[in-house]
Amino acid sequence: MNIVEGIAHVFGDHINTDYIISGKHKSRLTDIKQMVQYLMEDIRAGFFSEIQPGDFIVAGINFGCGSSRETAAWVIKEAGISAVLAKGFARIFFRNAINIGLPALRVDTRSIHQGDRLRIDLNKGKIENLTRDEALTCQPLPPFIQKILDAGGMENYFKLHSKFEV
Repeated sequence: MNIVEGIAHVFGDHINTDYIISGKHKSRLTDIKQMVQYLMEDIRAGFFSEIQPGDFIVAGINFGCGSSRETAAWVIKEAGISAVLAKGFARIFFRNAINIGLPALRVDTRSIHQGDRLRIDLNKGKIENLTRDEALTCQPLPPFIQKILDAGGMENYFKLHSKFEV
């Protein structure tokens, strides 16, 4: 999964975890697969029906702020989103995303528009906007984080390796 391609779904700044998956659903549903249909519903009704496996969520600063529940990252991953690109992440969301195997890339997202087709090389930190024929770069994720992502998350990493090596 080192090269991923899909459509950009653009959101703004300060997308909190209750926007990602509303608290009203977290309290009544326990199955992530059922929650997926409510992804981002409070800020973009019907968003789930717009996405295809491999697509991207693109946002501004402070993506994933709010509660520390990892449900928000899980719902994004379960929806088939291949990565989240943002100018900045809330620290706990970033850690939760990596721990479950969802790439979270810090990049200046200003030139990415709704519906742009992107191709991302996760190892190199290279982002191609195929729609606008532009190249963006981000800091490649450190090798130890890439190993966690390659394994599908921290739990799978430990199943494969039985210990963590940096």
